[in-house]
Amino acid sequence: MKRNVLVILILVLGIFLTGCRAIGSERPEKQEEIIQERKEAKIEKPVIPEKLNLNQDGIPILKVYKLDEEETAEIDLETYLEGVLAGEMKNDWPMEALKAQAILARTFVLKFCTEKESKYEGADISTDIEEAQAYDETGINERISQAVQETRGMVLSYQGELPYAWFHAHSGGKTALAKEGLAYRDDEPGYTQVTDGMESDQAPEEAKEWTANFTHEEILRAAKEAGQLEMEELDSVEIGEKGESGRITTILINGNSVSAPNLRIALGSTKMRSTLITHLEMKDDTVVIRGKGYGHGVGMPQWGAYGLAEAGKNAEEIVKTYFRDINVQHLW
Repeated sequence: MKRNVLVILILVLGIFLTGCRAIGSERPEKQEEIIQERKEAKIEKPVIPEKLNLNQDGIPILKVYKLDEEETAEIDLETYLEGVLAGEMKNDWPMEALKAQAILARTFVLKFCTEKESKYEGADISTDIEEAQAYDETGINERISQAVQETRGMVLSYQGELPYAWFHAHSGGKTALAKEGLAYRDDEPGYTQVTDGMESDQAPEEAKEWTANFTHEEILRAAKEAGQLEMEELDSVEIGEKGESGRITTILINGNSVSAPNLRIALGSTKMRSTLITHLEMKDDTVVIRGKGYGHGVGMPQWGAYGLAEAGKNAEEIVKTYFRDINVQHLW
């Protein structure tokens, strides 16, 4: 009896040691992959919107309203994303910058489909930039397709949820919190942060710094649109409050406080390119505004992604530079 027990113990010990040798014999890179897979398994992943059907490869199918063609087409999300990436970033940019943009764009689409309805009946999303992201099928090339393929199914995740994948052209040196850059009304998300933009020197001068002139009439009209202020004459324009990144959050028009992000949109975001204002004055019949950067400043600056890619950072490292406490996960 004792001999049988001893034999069983020896066999069990042998199996255990064989398993340990098998794990230990894995090459270091494989061991790291196993550890990473185990870590990811413990992290809750965002959920694909229930309203989206999946194709045989597990990729969501989108009903996309194409503005140019004035019709809705069913396209798998990865194929649709190629047009988005070509619309949002130049197709000759560094590959890791393109891949970072693809991760954000994929997150944006799923977040949109989770929370919103397209204004085009019967569609999940559209190619209308006023509703969603830019879209340009003519800009798709091998590099665009490669960036989408190499990030297949990858999205940002914050505490198991899809975050808002905000991005802009150039931060002017500092990224912004959502409340200051976008006049975000809810509590500040835990993943936004003020950090160095780290933009590439290749960025055009008009993205780094800009000057815009506005007539009194333009300012008054924009103030009415942005703050519902009815004023017949413009007596004064001054910088109001500032946020953590140095962006102005309010502008005082005839002493009345107006949201600076809302005023920027009302004046034209391609003319008043940011709210990181360095100079503001009334000069005769004109209001002169000078500033730095291009866009709202929240999240990833595209020229920052370019700069980090030039410095050897990969796509995941790039997005984690601008979003705090986020993970990059595969949903399919």
